Amino acid sequence: MAVEPFSSEIAEMATLLADTQNRGTRDSRRTLNEIAKSATRAVPGAQYAGLTMVSKKEGIRNVAATHPYVVALNDVQRNVQDGPCLTAAWGNHTVRVDDLSVDERWPAYRASAVELTPIRSIVSFQVFAGEHASGALNFFAERPHAFTDDAVELGLIFATHTAIAWGMLRRDEQFRSALISRDDIGQAKGMLMERFDIDAVRAFELLKRLSQDTNTPLHEIAKRVTLARETKSER
Repeated sequence: MAVEPFSSEIAEMATLLADTQNRGTRDSRRTLNEIAKSATRAVPGAQYAGLTMVSKKEGIRNVAATHPYVVALNDVQRNVQDGPCLTAAWGNHTVRVDDLSVDERWPAYRASAVELTPIRSIVSFQVFAGEHASGALNFFAERPHAFTDDAVELGLIFATHTAIAWGMLRRDEQFRSALISRDDIGQAKGMLMERFDIDAVRAFELLKRLSQDTNTPLHEIAKRVTLARETKSER
């Protein structure tokens, strides 16, 4: 049976996207968990779902999970540095496991996953891929061969929606982080101007030189300057 393109589940996902745009990152973890729960309800055969992020800076981390099994499997992937969700995130757009107990693609992952959880069916979709980070939307079931071709097709639709929501959240986080960094730099400049009786240009050049000499991001240097001033004033 073909997947209905305008199902109630997809409409629910569209509502979540609108809420994400309005709500921003003030409650991003809850938003991502809501997306995972909605996707689980929609995809036939799925019992649990989760979102995995893989980055050079933070490694492998679970950003949303509907059940402790999802967290446990993500921990296994972190320990063995391999698994279907990682494969989807870094390499393939879709990875499907019909029966984990006999699948031979990730032997170290399989051994631990089968021992720790009853999960036997998995389907993972890449939701974004970049130079420094990638992510995957993952569905799980305890029954082998739980995901039909139609279920995978519907899961791919939800992965596309998830990618849009995740992009919104990441952009908003970056924007808020940039605003905070700008405020820190402004405060640090003001402190240096007052301390050394210099103008704003020279204060900024001093911050830049400190950043270059110590190989430290400019916003971190600015934060250290402001914290040092606050600590000194408390004594």
